[in-house]
Amino acid sequence: MTDLKPARILAVETSCDETACAIIENGRALLSSVVASQMEIHARYGGVFPEVASRQHVLSITPVVEQALSQAHLTLKDIDALAVTQGPGLAGSLVVGMNMAKGLAVGSGLPLIGVNHLEGHLYSAWVHDAAEPAPAEPQFPLMALLVSGGHTELNLMTDHLTYRRLGSTLDDAAGEAFDKVARLLELGYPGGPSVQKAAEEGDPHRFKFPRAWLEGSWDFSFSGLKTSVLYEVRELKKKSTTLPVADLAASFQQAIIDVLFKKTMNAAREFNAREILVAGGVSANRPLRQTFRSQTDFPVHIPPLALCTDNAAMIASAGYHRYALGHVSDLNIDIQPTWPLS
Repeated sequence: MTDLKPARILAVETSCDETACAIIENGRALLSSVVASQMEIHARYGGVFPEVASRQHVLSITPVVEQALSQAHLTLKDIDALAVTQGPGLAGSLVVGMNMAKGLAVGSGLPLIGVNHLEGHLYSAWVHDAAEPAPAEPQFPLMALLVSGGHTELNLMTDHLTYRRLGSTLDDAAGEAFDKVARLLELGYPGGPSVQKAAEEGDPHRFKFPRAWLEGSWDFSFSGLKTSVLYEVRELKKKSTTLPVADLAASFQQAIIDVLFKKTMNAAREFNAREILVAGGVSANRPLRQTFRSQTDFPVHIPPLALCTDNAAMIASAGYHRYALGHVSDLNIDIQPTWPLS
């Protein structure tokens, strides 16, 4: 692993509906983290309303940055570099964060680093509260499962910023499937937490929903599972006015977990990984976390719950590693919707 120089990074994240700013020292020690959530605003729409999200970012971004600096008892003079999410995400939301970061860079003269949102999720596993002892740092080669609302993929990390994508979703991502099944079962928004809550009282073995193993590849597919739940619900409604929501949620959730866990474990063994990393919004799912922590001999790194969903701490950590390894952007950086594996 490459030795990295010390630095303090301030990062801004506005890829979707969270306005966030954080400051990290040396890629791990979290000095401050502020997140202004819009969840209650978008709950009335059953999902994120892009125009509303971007307007809320405009209102929140300056107070959030100021609060992050205040919490850390720092000023911009104490910062070595700035990081900002380039994408993927909602274009209108990303523009707000990008413009804020560019303005800070112009005003302070600090270097600016563009960070991919998905890379940020992976680096959330390096972050810890600066007031607490540092946990063991993830060791390469890592088998990294990135599982979120828009992405489900396996990446082999052989060093910092060095990735080999092994497989990704062919249709619905795991988080997307959670959202769609939550709507189907008339559960709340966001779908992941509402399905998990409903499943707590359910039987995960009552319904035999399919697992798409896609033998011979490391790809994922959850569209068939979602459709199977739809057909089951239709049949149940023909027979009864009351759906067994808890059992449906538990059986669906277990099908997702089985595939994510088994494919990750098989890939870790196939590619001789030393450890496993699980990150992204779906990594907040309690049964998924318990499965990875209790059913494998591999050391497993899963971020704390506050760092599973969108936040700027993960962008600051990824930004630190890019800055320390010389990957500095310029003020002409723009939205980058793709996921660079290099």
